[in-house]
Amino acid sequence: MPAASPLRHLLLIAFALSLGAAVSLGITRFAYALLLPVMRDDLGWSYTIAGGMNTANAAGYLLGAMLTPRLMRRFGAAAVLLAGALLASGFMAASGFFTGAWPLLLQRLLAGVASAFVFVAGGLMAARLGARAPAHAGLLLGVYYGGTGWGIVVSALGVPLILQAAVQVPHGWSWAWWGLALVCVAATAVLAWPARVLHRHEFPASNPQASNAASPGQTRLPWGAMAPALAAYTLFGVGYIGYMTFVIALLREQGVSSGAVTVFYALLGLTVVASARIWAGLLDRAKAGGALALLNALLGVATILPALTGAWPVVLASGLLFGGVFLSLVASTTAFVRHNLPDAQWAAGISAFTIVFAFGQIVGPTMVGWVADGSGGLSRGLLYSAGALWLGALLACRQKPIASTRTRS
Repeated sequence: MPAASPLRHLLLIAFALSLGAAVSLGITRFAYALLLPVMRDDLGWSYTIAGGMNTANAAGYLLGAMLTPRLMRRFGAAAVLLAGALLASGFMAASGFFTGAWPLLLQRLLAGVASAFVFVAGGLMAARLGARAPAHAGLLLGVYYGGTGWGIVVSALGVPLILQAAVQVPHGWSWAWWGLALVCVAATAVLAWPARVLHRHEFPASNPQASNAASPGQTRLPWGAMAPALAAYTLFGVGYIGYMTFVIALLREQGVSSGAVTVFYALLGLTVVASARIWAGLLDRAKAGGALALLNALLGVATILPALTGAWPVVLASGLLFGGVFLSLVASTTAFVRHNLPDAQWAAGISAFTIVFAFGQIVGPTMVGWVADGSGGLSRGLLYSAGALWLGALLACRQKPIASTRTRS
């Protein structure tokens, strides 16, 4: 790829690469929200067990995030991306073959491991792609992370159709898992192109020999200087996952029709895609914790709205605001790494944020599910989620640019 690649070509690569985000989060994680109500009714789950499924997924994501940097040093980011996408497809399909809670928990855990391989490797590749056009790096990052929205849209439109077609079939939700797995396989086939292009032209240093040549000091992160942002991102993981796990179940409890739920979730996904353009300038400018603080605060507002009222205009506004913010918040951490760390630390920096994010996601679903099993129901659970997000916003305000922190020290 030439050093001065046209922006249109870079955007095309970023869009194709974004299917990795569609697989790893949009489908592998967030499609479960659409299946949770019907699986809970069919299998007799409590909300604690239902939330535990996404806790298991987050635990696998944590394990995968810890393994990914080592795997990328050994095999390269492109290989890890494609292997993770194939594994995620297989584990999604496997979820349709079990009805017991423990086998399903295992499948969700393994799918989380695979999705971390995809998301971390893809995030690194998107950051390097942004380095080809620094003036548009925020947009390119946003396009990659916004791919999660395409996965949400496909899930929102496809899952209800499959469930309706299989309504007379015992455990008809199994067919939805298999359908989603086929979508993941198709996305993986498309991913082969950007993976090949970026591996060949963008990542000569990602081969094992070049990676092994780096000194240990090159990957030692300034943990203390990054602490406020890492803490804020942990709380983001706690707060946002409660919404994405249970908001569909809450809407069902509030009597929202199936068609309206489909509209809600599809529009949420489309605003995720649109957020790439909305927040691109902020991601290009924010070198400290400002972007993380603002987006956490907005996400808290979106999360609390359906807990306060079931009025359809308010609920729809919640979904639009949530979709327009939450993946740009993820992109803001990659932008923070790109602004504040040398190239040799980008993989370690992205992985560090992914790990603390996973810790938050482990806590969030089970916490909200446990609260929802009490007298307050799902509405009270989302109040806790909003509180975590606002606390994260306060902590992010304390994050300073790392370069200036080092200068003062």
